Amino acid sequence: MIWTCGTYQFDTHTPTIMGVLNMTPDSFSDGGLHPDTETALGHARQMVAQGARIIDVGGESTRPGAEPVTPDEEWNRVGAVIRQLAAEDVCVSVDTRHAEVAARAVEAGASIVNDVSGFRDPAMVRVAAGADVGVVVMHMQGEPATMQDDPHYDDVVAEVCAYLGEQAAMLEAAGVARSRICVDPGPGFGKTQSQTVELMRNLHEVRHLGYPVMCAVSRKSFITGAYQLDPEDLLARDAASANEALLAAELGASVIRTHNVEATAQALKALKPYVLLSLGSNVALVAEPGEETEAKEAQINLAIGKLCQLPDSLLIDVAPFYLSRAAYKEDQDDFVNTAVLLRTGLPPRELLQCLHAIEDMLGRVRTEPNGPRTLDIDIVDYQMYSYATDDLVLPHPRATERDFVVRPSEDILPGHVLANGRRMAELPAEKRLGAAERL
Repeated sequence: MIWTCGTYQFDTHTPTIMGVLNMTPDSFSDGGLHPDTETALGHARQMVAQGARIIDVGGESTRPGAEPVTPDEEWNRVGAVIRQLAAEDVCVSVDTRHAEVAARAVEAGASIVNDVSGFRDPAMVRVAAGADVGVVVMHMQGEPATMQDDPHYDDVVAEVCAYLGEQAAMLEAAGVARSRICVDPGPGFGKTQSQTVELMRNLHEVRHLGYPVMCAVSRKSFITGAYQLDPEDLLARDAASANEALLAAELGASVIRTHNVEATAQALKALKPYVLLSLGSNVALVAEPGEETEAKEAQINLAIGKLCQLPDSLLIDVAPFYLSRAAYKEDQDDFVNTAVLLRTGLPPRELLQCLHAIEDMLGRVRTEPNGPRTLDIDIVDYQMYSYATDDLVLPHPRATERDFVVRPSEDILPGHVLANGRRMAELPAEKRLGAAERL
């Protein structure tokens, strides 16, 4: 996906760093450090030099218990900096809850409106709909002054995802193009430490919404608690924040908001490329009559367990199971299919050898092309690889024509674009082979 922010476009296949520039006297970690325009501009330019592609400028602290400021005071703090950075061809984001400030920032050249209140204000929605800018929709339970007063959720991941999905749909209905919307689950905003950790460890669920996902954990208080750090040790907090940013990027976050750009950029160098796999089975090795589908599911689960043991690899996500008709050779039993997302340091051919070994372990027979099989694992897409050799073609040449590949893949990577530039779901379902239904 591409996140479109005015004249700027950001490819969500790789993380984009957003540097934080707080022009406030009371922000929780850097309040008062950039009190004037020249100091703030100097810090912004330094962050750009270190790898930030977006500068997020804020003039009102939203830390727990923070006192609100008037729109005029907020604008007086940030206006000159936004105007100058935009004139220097820097992509500027304005971090504000006030529609008046957002409108003035857009007029001054800002390309993103980052609203911590999640576009609850109809006036803010009108600003977003009336300007060709990117928007960040954040989840926050309550208001900054009260958000940490005993926040409660029955299921924090499901509730945050539902809210973000509803607000994004509302913006689309108001005229904001889907390609302009990014979502932020709001770690630490109306959430306890344990709720925030649960949310961040399940960030792939937010990615399932089909929008770019922001990771904004930098220097948050939950970092101090989760990593058992001294709150005054800023270097340790920045190192832990960078580690959290890497974890979030592995799970699908594509915009990383951070105070320490240099540490974050260094951490993100360890991000491994993603690989999308398709798994299928239509021969049950051991099954009682009527339980063949369950046996095929069990065989795929065994394979998934083996994928978790691959060297230099991390299993990120697994799609639901689908029951699908056989394609190409139709006179055989139905398949059970799913998709798996990995991040791996294994090069494509070495990975392919490992996948063949897993297939062989589960009794794969290769005598008949497209014939029955206990287990089939295909590399559908390997990030950045688009080539063809005698033994491996990437992306898979038949990926987009197979319903049993497209449907589960779209569950975990909605809107996915393959390494060769083709959309995974480029064909309508009725034109795809191997019709699949979720089990």
